[in-house]
Amino acid sequence: MRSWQPTLDIEDFRLLREQFTDFMLGYKFAIDEITTKINILREDFNAAHEYNPIEHINSRLKAPESVLEKVRRKNYAMNLAGIRENVLDIAGVRVVCSFISDIPKIRDMIVGQEDITLLDERDYITNRKPNGYRSLHLIVSIPVFRSDRTDRIPVEIQIRTIAMDFWASLEHKIYYKYRGEVPPNLRSELTEAAEAAAALDEKMESLHRLVDHNGKPRETPADSLDLTALYLGFLGNSA
Repeated sequence: MRSWQPTLDIEDFRLLREQFTDFMLGYKFAIDEITTKINILREDFNAAHEYNPIEHINSRLKAPESVLEKVRRKNYAMNLAGIRENVLDIAGVRVVCSFISDIPKIRDMIVGQEDITLLDERDYITNRKPNGYRSLHLIVSIPVFRSDRTDRIPVEIQIRTIAMDFWASLEHKIYYKYRGEVPPNLRSELTEAAEAAAALDEKMESLHRLVDHNGKPRETPADSLDLTALYLGFLGNSA
């Protein structure tokens, strides 16, 4: 029996596509908001401390067809409200750091911001996945201010070390190459590689603890600070 399929004329299809494109644009803006916040934290650490825990940031926006395919596969409501409620990984941001101890610091700095709401948290570092995958996953929502409204958009944030990221990237490439049907010998090798990556993280963490990264904390200048000497110094330099 042939399944029923809705039929639309060209104008209705064009309008539907425009609405979905606008919907997806909100997620792109949410990525921009989150990455801006993390980049500010990164620059602030560079100015305030001798050590910066944030190595680099990546982001990705799911393709529209991937979003709709997931909705169909999961049997969610095929409308914008259903997608917003159920598909929480449309917008993704990955923060890569050097050491395991950096992960909770970065997590707290992000979640502690007033306009960010933590919706869900999954710790795959303490409770790694059976295949060896390790990472901290946060689902947060953030307000996105549009020209005619404000939307709260969910964003998935992954925080992991360089070693975790290297392993996850390799694992993804292998599973993509074999379309999920990875030979047993390669799965075994991936498991061993995951153990090696975890051991490397622990070793690097122990070395990191031997180095004093505290330094002198930055003192926030008071509003009444006399800037006369600084002004005169600028005058002297411009003379």
